[in-house]
Amino acid sequence: MAGGRKLQFGAGLRGPGGNMAGWRHPDAVADASTNFAYYTKLIQKAEEGKLDFAFIPDGLYINEKSIPFFLNRFEPVTILSALAAVTSRIGLVATLSTSYSEPFTVARQFASLDQISGGRAGWNVVTSPLEGSAANYSKAEHPAHEKRYRIASEFIRVAKGLWDSWEDDAFVRDKETGVFFDPDKLHRLDHQGEFFSVQGPLNIGRSRQGRPIVFQAGSSDDGRDLAAQEADAVYTNPESLEAAQAFYRDVKNRAAAYGKAPEDIVILPGLNPIIGETEEDAERKYREVAGLVTIQDALNFLGRFFDHHDFAQYPLDEPFPDLGGLGDNQFRATTEQIKRLARENGLTLRETALRVTTKKSEFSGTAEQVADRIQAWFEAEAADGFILGEAYPGALHEFVDQVIPILQERGLFRTEYEADTLRGNLGLKYPVNRYVKGVL
Repeated sequence: MAGGRKLQFGAGLRGPGGNMAGWRHPDAVADASTNFAYYTKLIQKAEEGKLDFAFIPDGLYINEKSIPFFLNRFEPVTILSALAAVTSRIGLVATLSTSYSEPFTVARQFASLDQISGGRAGWNVVTSPLEGSAANYSKAEHPAHEKRYRIASEFIRVAKGLWDSWEDDAFVRDKETGVFFDPDKLHRLDHQGEFFSVQGPLNIGRSRQGRPIVFQAGSSDDGRDLAAQEADAVYTNPESLEAAQAFYRDVKNRAAAYGKAPEDIVILPGLNPIIGETEEDAERKYREVAGLVTIQDALNFLGRFFDHHDFAQYPLDEPFPDLGGLGDNQFRATTEQIKRLARENGLTLRETALRVTTKKSEFSGTAEQVADRIQAWFEAEAADGFILGEAYPGALHEFVDQVIPILQERGLFRTEYEADTLRGNLGLKYPVNRYVKGVL
């Protein structure tokens, strides 16, 4: 594989992990979600492994049943701006909502992060699935699923337009002549759309990578279409290799319909590797974390996908309840997947909740076995790479120390960074400013 297509990897920074009870693990840093020293150690390990980027998820609504990591955590752009100062090559991808933000502010935030980091910023676009978010932003109601994606589509177009406010060489800064900028290379957007009215220009110029990388995480039909049209990279969470292949083909085909080449969009499923000295050791690690989850934890975790629906009202050991359309306006692709899982396997509520909450990664076993599975998915065109989660404390360190060297030996992953920007390392084309003669 040397010289050919190469894997891409991101590291998810989720404090003590996305597991409901992960913070209780004997080796966990319980306050990791607000511990800057912990984040620094984690991202520097990811950079040591030559990973493409670090990724921070986010949300805008919590209650007493939320995942502990969600209850007390850094705002992503803020923490990544700080982490930019203690790293030099790894990309920095922050999650930020289009449903409860303004394009000018968001474009400025990410352009600033891009400048601070020397061209390493990425924006994970989300539409905020939880209805409770509206109450935190003085909104009478949470937008419907389809409307949220229309908002997101226009929002991204506006942000990209604002990122083109200044051509690359607009700032002359000639002390002798007194010319600070070339006015012919400054452009107002003057956008008037369904949801936004934005004049511009943006008060910060383009970075070394042109503009931040746009990530998108929706797997519904609306989410896939938005990703194909506007995103550079896509996060997904498929049920199986076959589902991953179908998603990969679908999004690449949709992207082609929008005039993109296959390499213009990077597909990155989530990956929670469990690495052991033996298969039995990996199984022990899984059971150690899964055993920390109580049934109440599991019901709370399940409920979040259905807008914090109270599953405690149903009998635990009877068939999974018929929820009708509940969940369609939240995590639509995920809730459909959960309903299908329960229906096709005849699961009880208890079984469904525990299976969803303590799902075992199929990327489990020795380092060699995990590398084999990654290679199989990559070569089967189920993924261009993966975004790593920590299934247990220390998982990222083990992946970098044990799995990455195997993938490097096989010619599947870099041994050194190819570029000093996120765009360059992901192998994405430089976006020429739309106002440069011949572009528009």
